[in-house]
Amino acid sequence: MRKRSKRYRAMLDKIGDPKTPRAWDEAVELVKSVSGRKFNESIDLVIRLNIDTRKADQQVRGSFSLPHGTGKTVRVIAFTDDADKMQACLEAGADKAGGEELVTEVQDGFLDFDVAIATPKMMRLVGRLGRVLGPRGLMPAPKSGTVTDDIVTAVSEFRAGKIEYRADSAGNVHVRVGTIEFDKERLVENAQALFRHLTDNRPAAVKGDFIAGVSLSSTMGPGIRVAV
Repeated sequence: MRKRSKRYRAMLDKIGDPKTPRAWDEAVELVKSVSGRKFNESIDLVIRLNIDTRKADQQVRGSFSLPHGTGKTVRVIAFTDDADKMQACLEAGADKAGGEELVTEVQDGFLDFDVAIATPKMMRLVGRLGRVLGPRGLMPAPKSGTVTDDIVTAVSEFRAGKIEYRADSAGNVHVRVGTIEFDKERLVENAQALFRHLTDNRPAAVKGDFIAGVSLSSTMGPGIRVAV
């Protein structure tokens, strides 16, 4: 059996059984109540899906604009060969914008960013970065909204809190929905909005229950189940 720290056991004593499903607002209150760290912990939502990730028609991936953002400053780079769009992307908040020279820079080790966005035309060059960006979940893709001709709008949206999500091999979607400094209302609205977005975009091939479980947790705290 895994040995828990004294602090972790104290958190469990405070919240009771974390496996007991709670209403959204109660779960958020409990997550916030056990945060005692001196840094602004993130709040993460994990949704476990009844999907077979080996099947192409049950893949769950996309992007979504949280009502209140994530509370994190998102570093964005933009791949475009249009000089006007490069300048517009920088004005929209991109940390870097460029064409083949930016592809080369990433190939040479530049990875100081959270989101990479590209125009469709640039993907013939950005495709070289698959081995670098793929394992890190940073490869631009149409389904996640990071391959688009409207690259300036995409930069603005991701800077404002639009998030990418993708079910892992076990069928879990793990997304940051805010921080401990968010009030309860904003955290509940963010979490519920993403939950509704996923249920509204359920793959047609999935039979039976789509949602297997939902939990909320802070960076250093236990996961608390949500009743849905």
